[in-house]
Amino acid sequence: MKHLVYLLLLIPFGLIGQNDTALILTFEDFLARVESHHPLSIQANLKIDEGKANLRKARGHFDPKIYSDVSQKYFTDKQYYNISNSGLKIPTWYGVEFSGGYAQNDGVFLNPENNTAGAGLWHAGVSMSVGQGLFIDKRRAELKKAKIFTKSTIAGRELIYNDLLYDAGQAYWSWFESYNSVLIYESALEVTQQRYQSVKQGALYGDKPSIDTVEASIQVQNRMISLQEGELKYKNATALLSVYMWLEGIVPLEIATETRPNFSNEIDPISADSELMLNLDSISATHPLLRSYQYKIEQLEIDKKWKEEQIKPKLNLKYNAINQPVGNKALDGYNLNNYTWGVEFSMPIFLRKERGSLQLAKLKINEAELDLFAKKAGITYKAQAAINDLLNTKSQLTIYERTVKDYSQLLDGERKMFNAGESSLFMVNSRESGFIKTQLKYIQLLAKNHKAGLTANYALGILSPK
Repeated sequence: MKHLVYLLLLIPFGLIGQNDTALILTFEDFLARVESHHPLSIQANLKIDEGKANLRKARGHFDPKIYSDVSQKYFTDKQYYNISNSGLKIPTWYGVEFSGGYAQNDGVFLNPENNTAGAGLWHAGVSMSVGQGLFIDKRRAELKKAKIFTKSTIAGRELIYNDLLYDAGQAYWSWFESYNSVLIYESALEVTQQRYQSVKQGALYGDKPSIDTVEASIQVQNRMISLQEGELKYKNATALLSVYMWLEGIVPLEIATETRPNFSNEIDPISADSELMLNLDSISATHPLLRSYQYKIEQLEIDKKWKEEQIKPKLNLKYNAINQPVGNKALDGYNLNNYTWGVEFSMPIFLRKERGSLQLAKLKINEAELDLFAKKAGITYKAQAAINDLLNTKSQLTIYERTVKDYSQLLDGERKMFNAGESSLFMVNSRESGFIKTQLKYIQLLAKNHKAGLTANYALGILSPK
């Protein structure tokens, strides 16, 4: 059953009290909560665990191995043979495998080559590949790829965070814009209602024409419609913002009605700083998606080296020193002339399979490199476009800040003229509508400016926590 828990007014949650009835949820506090508690955030951290588990699995190929092999045959009340061989094998990074063990075989019909005499035989030896597998083999290739995969999981984690914080940030600034727009609509409705009452009173005493009450009433109705539309947008924006509010990735939260964003005059416009431009210059190293492509190419390079190694002939050498123990001592009576050895050689005549596999490996690298170049070009363009948008909105805000002040002066002057009987209600409404539009436009540009900064960081891949 879905639990809906209201976002309580708690200081540890990053909400700062404005007064007894309202709390401020800042952009930084909001992103911090999303980063800590959203299910996708918790899922992102699982990527790191996945990389560690994969690396542990690859390292397991180099674990020492204990083995024991027992084979017996009984027939017509006779033990035909009893073959027992146990020991330890230790693989190493350099392709050399050490082994040691003990064998004891007996029986009426035991194959003479398996004869170990009374106390059995101790053996210790080494095997290695001097042809294919000398410089790299499948185990070493898998371990190298696992180490690279561990790095790629970090990039994958950053990608999830980058997408999550970007979407959450966009929702926040839409919430900010809708809330501050509602404040403007509320203020405009209050002023219009007061004017309507004043005009209505003036018409009763003959100071104002009766037609002005109709126009004033229409303005009240228009302001009420605008307020209702603004409140609907705010409710929807609040509902969307609540989607990103969770407790430990399990319990969904809702934004309490007492919680609000900053007022527009508490938020300063942002611009592209030097650090942002440096990230643009080093986008190949900072963007997690481009890094993941580079890690993929590194893994393909390891595959290519292994394919190149497979073109070489197989030449495996094996040597085992053996000794029959005397008493309880395994090395007593050891003789250098007691040993077993072997050599294994094989090589395909045409090498068509191996050469084809190598060619495919090279083609995969070329394809991945082309993908990287295309992705880098696209990401660089988006980042540059976002930075340009950021600079443009900052410039527009500087202009519009002055425009709002000018419209405010025009409205004040028109109101004074109207009160003195030197202007009309139509002109006051016109000035007031212009002032409201400029205020709304300023808030829209302010939200757009911060969204552009968010988009720039997203395009550069630096929204994820480091």
